[in-house]
Amino acid sequence: MKNVVLIFSLFLFLFTSCQEKHRETSLEELKFNEPFRPQFHFSPPSQWMNDPNGMVYWDGEYHLFYQYYPDSNVWGPMHWGHAVSRNLVHWEHLPIALYPDENGWIFSGSAVMDVENTSGLGSKENPAMIAVFTFHNPTGEKEGRDDFQTQGIAYSTDKGRTWSMYEGNPVLKSPGIKDFRDPKVFWHKDSQRWIMSLAVKDKISFYTSANLIDWTYLSDFNPEWAAYGGVWECPDLFPLTTADGETKWILFVSINPGGPQGGSATQYFVGDFDGKSFSSTTQATKWLDWGADNYAGVTWSNVPDQDGRRLFIGWMGNWNYGQVVPTSPWRSAMTLPRSLHLSKKGDDYLLISRPIEELKKLRASNAEIKGEEIQFESELIELDLRTKSSDFRMELSNALGEKLILTGNNQTITLDRSQSGIIDFEKGFSSLQTAPLNGINVQSLTVYLDRSSIEVFVNNGELVLTSIQFPNEPYNRGILEGFEASNQMYTLKSIWR
Repeated sequence: MKNVVLIFSLFLFLFTSCQEKHRETSLEELKFNEPFRPQFHFSPPSQWMNDPNGMVYWDGEYHLFYQYYPDSNVWGPMHWGHAVSRNLVHWEHLPIALYPDENGWIFSGSAVMDVENTSGLGSKENPAMIAVFTFHNPTGEKEGRDDFQTQGIAYSTDKGRTWSMYEGNPVLKSPGIKDFRDPKVFWHKDSQRWIMSLAVKDKISFYTSANLIDWTYLSDFNPEWAAYGGVWECPDLFPLTTADGETKWILFVSINPGGPQGGSATQYFVGDFDGKSFSSTTQATKWLDWGADNYAGVTWSNVPDQDGRRLFIGWMGNWNYGQVVPTSPWRSAMTLPRSLHLSKKGDDYLLISRPIEELKKLRASNAEIKGEEIQFESELIELDLRTKSSDFRMELSNALGEKLILTGNNQTITLDRSQSGIIDFEKGFSSLQTAPLNGINVQSLTVYLDRSSIEVFVNNGELVLTSIQFPNEPYNRGILEGFEASNQMYTLKSIWR
């Protein structure tokens, strides 16, 4: 009888263990699988996220910091969240990097590797990762002061895992301007000094430093013909070289409101930088992305020379409705990472944004699309389409009759999300998104469809349109009109499973 009891007890133990293991697996499978949760875009585990910050590469890791509020899924006292990736596709979430302190909340900024130890905060053998960011003092703001935004630094000598605030913060105080923020810093080889681009109300101010601590004002950039619908934010200054070997400097300036689809967007300027001032070559407003949902994006620093790419990511949201979109327990995602290139057309220049090659790792299967109708085998899709005329139409739909429609002619491309699913959380969300082609002859479209977003790359990035939407069921069919008879569809894998 004792043996029977022992055998039964052993069986019960094994059965319970199996059940417990199955329960844990099920919970793990549910993680990052909530309704509308992006499956191949970066999103925080929970709560509020906006601007990407402090993007830097070091020792095999791409660091992504971001504006984060850990106590709510709407905007609040800002921290820097943190994640790392070895391929810009799969991400590991890390603990919060920077917390508010007596100087204020931690607004947007950048990070660099101080490989020559100019700051003295690390060593040449173990360089410090230096974060340069804006302190936002909420008390000073409530008191009506005009100096409540200052610039501070923090440093890490363990690959960004732990951080120390610089004891002499702030390192740059406001000259009496309320909007004084979002420092983007890089090492300028020609002058052998650090350069900071800073958003100052409706202009970009440039500063320089030999040590990341002591900063000297250089110049301003704010041409009369630029877009000034709202405050200027999140600048980025970097060089790009055309296929013919001509090097120009690109300046990003995000603006809110004033974007081409309403609300927030990012304009860019092409010109020259002499170590002191930036001058624009052309005098026309250019938009990085013509969709409603790509804002505050900047580029990674310290990408190895052998890679050679200028890598970018943006916040996939819009301040018109970012805090009320129907997601929980998190809000917001990032765009797909993109590589940036410069093309010259006559006397003009065009910034090209291409999805990074590493995204091909997510392809699970592919199928040839023949004819005008598509049936999706997955809710995660990449479409490679070739047009046969200037007039085309792509309709994505589900069994509920919800649909997302992209149309084109020889003048414009238009995205219609007025029937896309849940749209009643903001009155302007259903507005048409229209992009002028400005002479671009549409030959191909690369379309990435995630659970709650679409990114359309025209001619491998000559024009980009990024948008979010919230269908109550995944789109499972498509209709193509004006495209070649044979195209490619790829089903994609989730980055979380």
